[in-house]
Amino acid sequence: MFEKNNILKLFLALALIVQMSMAKAQQAQDSLIISLDQAIEIALEESNSIKIADLTIEKTGYARKGSYAALYPNISASGSYQRTLKKQIMAMDFNGQAMEIEVGKWNNVNAGINASMPLINAQLWQSLKLSALDVELAVEQARSSKIAMVSQVKQSFYAVLLAQQVYAVYKDVYDNASKNFEHTEHLYNTGKASEYEYLRAQVNVRNAEPNVFSSLAAIDLAIWQLKAVMGIDLETKIGVSGEIDMYKDEMMAYDADLMSPSLDNNSTLLQLNIQSQQIERTIKMAKYQYIPTLAASFAYNYIAMGDDFKFKWNPYSVVGLSLNIPIFDGFSKRNNIKQYKATQDILQLNIEDTERNLRIAIKNYNNLIDTYIKNYIAAESTLEMAQKSYDIAEKMYELGKATLVELNDAQLALVQAQLTMSRTVYNFMVTKASLEELSGKEE
Repeated sequence: MFEKNNILKLFLALALIVQMSMAKAQQAQDSLIISLDQAIEIALEESNSIKIADLTIEKTGYARKGSYAALYPNISASGSYQRTLKKQIMAMDFNGQAMEIEVGKWNNVNAGINASMPLINAQLWQSLKLSALDVELAVEQARSSKIAMVSQVKQSFYAVLLAQQVYAVYKDVYDNASKNFEHTEHLYNTGKASEYEYLRAQVNVRNAEPNVFSSLAAIDLAIWQLKAVMGIDLETKIGVSGEIDMYKDEMMAYDADLMSPSLDNNSTLLQLNIQSQQIERTIKMAKYQYIPTLAASFAYNYIAMGDDFKFKWNPYSVVGLSLNIPIFDGFSKRNNIKQYKATQDILQLNIEDTERNLRIAIKNYNNLIDTYIKNYIAAESTLEMAQKSYDIAEKMYELGKATLVELNDAQLALVQAQLTMSRTVYNFMVTKASLEELSGKEE
């Protein structure tokens, strides 16, 4: 009875795994299968971070156009109406006799056009150049967002491929354990295998089940993370094409001396350099505050007054120049300039530290890649031996010349070699994506 219950549970577990595998296969058929290039293309179109970066460029462009408005004449129309509640009394002496006279009208109307325009304003011209740098910085920040997005998509895509490879390995382990159990069960029923071997074979199947379940769950989670990075609906059914092992040739062909990235296009350094230019422009703008400014103005107005609304309109117009010469402001300008120069020195030190840290990161990534390549070569030779060892152990077990423990040991070594190779390729591709992000490489 005990054996029948165990066999029943074993077949139920087997049926469940088969059902999950069929469901996964059906889901793959119903899903949109995308390549890495397609995933990147979708992310660049759908990701909110990319949309925000593009809108920031657009917003900064409008701000720059708005700053140019200061170069054009500022024209405005105005009008006013006043109703006198009590007229002003003017007192005077006329031939020695005091007199009081009401002056003004009950209704007063004023309407006209006013215009002004800067003629000489060095500070304004520097602010326009500063606005141009704002746009340049926004463009570089948007480029940085796209580079980071591409790197994230690549790493998430590779994670899905690795999860699928891990599932395939653990599924093979489960299938082999099930096959060995069936063989052991046959030997046990014919009295050629002990109960220990029978129970051990059954335990092997049970031990293989959690890895299959967890690897299936890992695939789903990796796909969800990929969809989140791409910026698409999490309920969208997608799958990925390819295998993680197909990048092994790229890994083996990598030469750190030839392919080590340059920092010339690193987005972080480029942004810091633009910020340095902005501070330089700000310092010039502060210095130009010492230069006099000259502005032109023009006004054309109509005035009408009367005790009733039968007005007689009287025009008048003026044109003028306004010169402003700064003399003393309590050393405000000088202190502002010193403050900006201190900020510039701090930024320059940050640039040096950032470049130094980036070079260290590149060196570290290259060392990791070199280690991955060596690990892969070692695992590749180990895999060949492990596969041969497992095949021999499997044949010997079928002939009754090897124990189940020996077969399990051979399979464990094979699984470790397979997973080591796949994870090494994955680690290489993730590190390479990070290097490409540091170099500022665009797709």
